[in-house]
Amino acid sequence: MRVLVVGAGATGGYFGARLAASGRDVTFLVRPARAARLAEAGLSVRSPLGDVRIDAPTTVTAAAIPGPFDLVLLSCKAYDLAGALDDVAPAVGPDTMVLPILNGMAHLDALDARFGRERVLGGSCAIAATLSPEGAIVQMTELHALTFGERDGTRSARVARVAAVMEGAGFTARLSETILLEMWEKWVFLATLAAGTCLMRAPIGDIVAAPGGREAMLGLLEECLSIAKAAGEAPREKFVETSRGTLTAAGSGFTASMLRDIEKGARIEADHIVGDLLARGRAADPDGAWPSLATAYTHLKAYESRRGRERG
Repeated sequence: MRVLVVGAGATGGYFGARLAASGRDVTFLVRPARAARLAEAGLSVRSPLGDVRIDAPTTVTAAAIPGPFDLVLLSCKAYDLAGALDDVAPAVGPDTMVLPILNGMAHLDALDARFGRERVLGGSCAIAATLSPEGAIVQMTELHALTFGERDGTRSARVARVAAVMEGAGFTARLSETILLEMWEKWVFLATLAAGTCLMRAPIGDIVAAPGGREAMLGLLEECLSIAKAAGEAPREKFVETSRGTLTAAGSGFTASMLRDIEKGARIEADHIVGDLLARGRAADPDGAWPSLATAYTHLKAYESRRGRERG
């Protein structure tokens, strides 16, 4: 199976590097500057589970994609999605599978519209990684999981081929028959975490140590859960109980990556993670109210407005 990994950043680059190191046929779709850097220095992963180095990774730029690939692994920020779809379009043929590992759900709508629902799998990943100043991928914890599956829950022959490619590639890979539900569960958790930690500008431990903090986090979680239920994707009870514990853990330093982006003055995925959840809630239940989530969304959009103004 010929695999095209869109980008060679912290997330897609990590999984792509592990696949390449395991002997899979992997090509990285990158910008010309990144291609030159990789040709000169190679692709390096620094990991507590063992470092990986690909001395000469196979790369291609958008202008030189040779034709359709079997599998496209798509990982990018939501605000870069439109450009990524344009770049990757020549790699998507009649039999290509597109495996996105973005958060939320809006990207599925965009991919379906561009390439056809029949080509788009469901996917999710769990990893904490970043790029070092010199361009190496740094894995910060031992967590590195990639989950995928057909969105209708079937175990098709083609998704079995994906599972075979992922198996034994140096990370945790799992074929799911409930991938859409799992994507919704992750979205509910991330939206709660992002809304709470960004609104309070603090990690979980500091929030729950403050008066009303525990109740605020649980209230946000309940609002997000109610939207998922209204949309017909009610999370499972085990997920709910685990989330309640994680989101109210005393002394926890856990924050959303969105808060770290705000603290760096960077772009954020306000619309994709929080705004789209609110929009889907209003579509499913026009009389519904999610005041805490709406306040958090206003806070995030105010940050974006200020950031844009200050940058001219």
